[in-house]
This record gives sequence, C-alpha cells and structure tokens, in this order.
Amino acid sequence: MKIIGGSASDALATKVARELGVKSGKLEIKKFPDGEKYLRVLDDVKGEDIAVIQSINRTPDEFLFEYLLLVDTLKDLGAGKVVSFIPYFAYARQDERFNPGEALSFKTVSKLIESVGTDAIYTIDMHQHRVLKSSEVFKIPSHNLSAMPLLADYVERSGNLQKPLIIGPDAEAEQWAKLAADRLHTDYDVFEKERLGSESVQIRPRKANAKDRDVLIVDDIISTGGTIVEALKILFSQGARKIDVACTHPILAGGALAKIYETGAGNVIGTDTVPSSISYVSVAPLIAEQVRKEGFR
Repeated sequence: MKIIGGSASDALATKVARELGVKSGKLEIKKFPDGEKYLRVLDDVKGEDIAVIQSINRTPDEFLFEYLLLVDTLKDLGAGKVVSFIPYFAYARQDERFNPGEALSFKTVSKLIESVGTDAIYTIDMHQHRVLKSSEVFKIPSHNLSAMPLLADYVERSGNLQKPLIIGPDAEAEQWAKLAADRLHTDYDVFEKERLGSESVQIRPRKANAKDRDVLIVDDIISTGGTIVEALKILFSQGARKIDVACTHPILAGGALAKIYETGAGNVIGTDTVPSSISYVSVAPLIAEQVRKEGFR
C-alpha cells in the first residue's frame, strides 16, 4: 500500500501516511518553460494498491490535469487498485445547464477521472446541488464523506462556546448544521437565502432566535464570505453573544476572512482540504479511516 499526494495535497498525504504508519510516495513535479507540467513517480508501484490524495482547488484546471497525469501513470506502471481522495472537488456546482450551451462541468470532470483508471473516489463535503448522490454521476464507486464532526469536535475542545445554537446560513447547509448539532448535542436551524448576484445574497431567518445564545455558523465552503457576513449581521441583530464560524473548505477569496472578522466573528475554523491560515482541523484521520476500510494490500 502506498499513499501518494499531488502537489495540491502533499502535506495532507504525509499526515495520512503518518496516521497509517507508512511512508508517503514521492513524485517529481515541475513545469517546462512553456508551462507544460512534468510528472514522474519516484517509487516502484507495480502491484501496489495506491491511495491518491489531490484536492482540486485554487487553480483547479492545473490540479485536475496533474491528477489525470498521476493516475494514468500509476496504472501504466502496473499499480493495482487506485483509489482517489479528492478532498475539495471543483466543478461540482455546475451540474446542469442554467443557460443554453453551458458545459456540464461536473459530468465532464467525472468522465475524465474515470477515464484514467480510477477505481473508486472519495470526496469530502462536496458541494452538491441538484445531484443528491455522487453515484448519480460517477460510474465507479463514489463516496462523499463529511468533515463536520471533526470541526464540531474542535469547537467543543476549544471551549469558546457554551451549548451553541448551530446555524446553517442557507437551506443547503442544513445537512452540515444537523451533523454539527448532533455531535455537540444541541439544537440547530437554517436561514433561507436568495442570491441577488455572483457576490450578493439576501438572507432571512426561518425561525431561529439567537438572543443571549452562543452561535456556531457551519457551511461546506467559504468563498467570498458574503453569505457568512449576512448571517453574522442577522444573528448579532437578534442579540447573539458570541459567534464562531466553521467550514470544511476555506477558499477565502477576495478578502473574505477579513470581512468575516470585521463583522464580529470570534473564531473562524476550516480544514486542510484547502490549505489556508485557518486550516486548524485536519481531515487526515477521516481519509486514513477509509483507506483502512478499503483493505489495501
């Protein structure tokens, strides 16, 4: 068994290997002067089962192509089962045509991943809208894991919030709010969101009342931070005492983190699916657990 991380997730792969008591595989990755990517597998992988770890984040086209090169090379070198862990899966949100002629990016990317010989795929809190299960798109075994229990455990250990009200900032976040609330043995609610543009949203409370409560806002992704900022404003206007924010994927584009802190958030916590300044929680134990269950040889 080998654990191999692409350049988007090499540190995470090392953590997973440490959890499993094995060494992570080594790659040589560089770019030619014309921008082409060079990849070389430095380990003997013939007959080995491989767990490939590669987020598709920040520069998703580059990291996706690197993933394709890596898995195709592993298979060509005689590797056995190749199971991929793509902690942050870009393109999942473009799962239907909103306007005539648009690319169905989610389906295209899934076909590419399958085409290089991936035997199974794991994602973490993939942002699925109309597709309820990744198995509706992938023809290989696919599993979507959640890091929300790990985030909830971190919040509990920090002791910053006392029996917090868990808030999902929109209806899609209800699944994560429920997971966090179950883990923390507390209650939850969600807001209703109307998107006014690519960076503008309007949020209305459903029934939540945060007066004199500590609050934990949870979501899968913080991108521009607009949704979180609006949720913070509403909760503070209701009289919330302290509010922390937790997400699986801290994209944090366009000064999002500063805007969230400026609105009054206490702690802002993310995982290392996307390396960032707030990646306090590692998903390595979650991935290692699934590697063990796969029964790699």
